[in-house]
Amino acid sequence: MTKILIIDDERAIRSTLREILEYEDYKVIDTDNGIDGLAIIKKDDIDLVLCDIKMSKMDGMEVLTEALAIKPDLPFIMISGHGTVETAVEASKKGAYDFISKPPDLNRLLITVRNALERGTLVTETKVLKRKVSKTRDILGDSEAVMRIKDTIERVAPTDARVLVTGANGSGKELVARWLHEKSGRAGAPLIEVNCAAIPSELIESELFGHEKGSFTSAVKQRIGKFEQAHNGTLFLDEIGDMSLSAQAKVLRALQENKITRVGGEKEISVNVRVIAATNKDLLKEIDAGNFRMDLYHRLSVILIHVPPLTERKADIPVLTEHFCEEICGEYNIPQKKITAEAIKVLQDLPWTGNIRELRNMVERLIILSDKAITDKDVHAFANPGAFGTVTRTETAEASSVSEVPTTASSNGSVADYDDFGSFQDFKDHVEKEYIKYKLEKNAWNVSKTADEIDIQRSHLYSKIEKFGLKREA
Repeated sequence: MTKILIIDDERAIRSTLREILEYEDYKVIDTDNGIDGLAIIKKDDIDLVLCDIKMSKMDGMEVLTEALAIKPDLPFIMISGHGTVETAVEASKKGAYDFISKPPDLNRLLITVRNALERGTLVTETKVLKRKVSKTRDILGDSEAVMRIKDTIERVAPTDARVLVTGANGSGKELVARWLHEKSGRAGAPLIEVNCAAIPSELIESELFGHEKGSFTSAVKQRIGKFEQAHNGTLFLDEIGDMSLSAQAKVLRALQENKITRVGGEKEISVNVRVIAATNKDLLKEIDAGNFRMDLYHRLSVILIHVPPLTERKADIPVLTEHFCEEICGEYNIPQKKITAEAIKVLQDLPWTGNIRELRNMVERLIILSDKAITDKDVHAFANPGAFGTVTRTETAEASSVSEVPTTASSNGSVADYDDFGSFQDFKDHVEKEYIKYKLEKNAWNVSKTADEIDIQRSHLYSKIEKFGLKREA
């Protein structure tokens, strides 16, 4: 039910307004002073405020200013028995939706209230839609690591300092980059994203810096690169660790001189761009291996923000799960599903190799497959295959009188002996290879579909196919 707050030091006015509004099925809260009114606004979910201007403890204009500092989108209708054009203009400048003189005309009051509430709803919906379009979600969690990231964003975002965001796949690096842009002075300009891992090395320079017509065989027209597109805005270089060395050299020059040259061109073009980079690799190890330039690393890492994996912030799983549940139920237009405390506990005990992305996918699966409430049995039943299916050696011994060496089945039905693997990495590679082979065969070697299903980038899947020497059987 819509809540309306009345702030007025005249009891008769409050009673009259309450009677009118309650008759229209609004829930009404009233108080006789601005101080108490502000306290109500802070703690309660108020949809509209009707506020007198002349009050003893606190002037209505002060209430308006302080309230909008707390909740900028809260509609305010100012009312006064001493109304003048100047007062109305001042109230509007301070953010009031409208101004009504005492005694209020019934019809005008109700129309103004209805319009103000509709406007407030539209403003909220617009912000939600903008967030959906821009993919900018709230950074959820109360863990120490998340609070440290939020604090760093607040400090760093208003500056033009370059930021390097590190962390595992699915941990939320892109979200950090988006908030750095949203809270910066460049928020009105574009945020241009480049996934360095998804672009072939021979095309990355053209993608970043653009090219002139005829500069190479397929350059049939001039192309504006990402640096120029991001002029006065932010350029987000995702998976920077996968960029070729030749492209790194050009990016370094662009950062040093704030100028770029299109492929096949001679003219230098000035660009004003803030660069935010992200990687899931250890760039210092990449530098030692000769895969990444040290001078570029130092240019990019003015500020370092590390996004920890979900396994290091399991305290945030309850709030993340509740948020995803509410969000997904809203998207599917189904009633909100409750998640039991036992289910949350089971979720917290999972390994979460896919981090936040994996958690959201699992919550979506649980919402679709569970009944009215999501229980621990649902998590056990519908979690990722293998998450709970590991048979321990004790269980194996109890199930059979013959002692056997633990084994793992491959996609072709053969069984591999654990003793065949010299290291844990060898075992992981074996399982990864068999898993990818199984998924590719299941999807008739449709690489794009398989990449979507297992939630990795198509370029990464191609790399895995090449790494493991997987080939489609004739």
